[in-house]
Amino acid sequence: MDDDLDDLVRRVDPDRWLSSRFIGDAGKRADVIAVYAYDHELARAPKVTSNPLLGEIRLTWWREVLDEIYEARPVRRHPTAQALAAAVARHALQRAPLEAMIDARYRELDATPMRPKEALRWARDTGGRAAEIAARILAPAGDAGPARAAGAAWALSKRGEPRVAALASKALASARRAVRKLEPAAFPAAAHAALVGRRRSPLVDRLRLVWATASGRI
Repeated sequence: MDDDLDDLVRRVDPDRWLSSRFIGDAGKRADVIAVYAYDHELARAPKVTSNPLLGEIRLTWWREVLDEIYEARPVRRHPTAQALAAAVARHALQRAPLEAMIDARYRELDATPMRPKEALRWARDTGGRAAEIAARILAPAGDAGPARAAGAAWALSKRGEPRVAALASKALASARRAVRKLEPAAFPAAAHAALVGRRRSPLVDRLRLVWATASGRI
């Protein structure tokens, strides 16, 4: 595993980093971390730029990374790009979900508050897609789709908007039903949803994820 990338995800994305600790296979854990790092890089585009055009340029940069990966060209020397390319190669990951994650971030370049349906669509194509891809890495023979609902509920909870928080609660109820269909090996891809709407502390978070992973429930 790229320790620097793992440290990055631990710092910027502690929920998903913590759930990734329940992946026993070190190689698969590294590949899941690469997907989370990719999601983090996309999320930064609307936040670190001074205007929407610069945000579009950053997102276009990552679309070009996908071009390089899927056209078997040399991939630019960026730690996340290199790690993502390796994960795609090892697991024959499809391009469409990774590209959907880019497309969803364009909505964040518009400062207008999202309507509930927009927010749900955004969540399913950001945190939801990341969870689905992670589940496919962990259990390639199983149905990764149920993890998408859990990832979407988690993503909604991170927006910090009151009306979106209410939507996150509804999405979590749906995700709780969905994850029952996940293969046990894929559950760490959805486990972070167990932290949604909970009282938080490092110890409580760890205990809750232990329980969630052991029981297959969020």
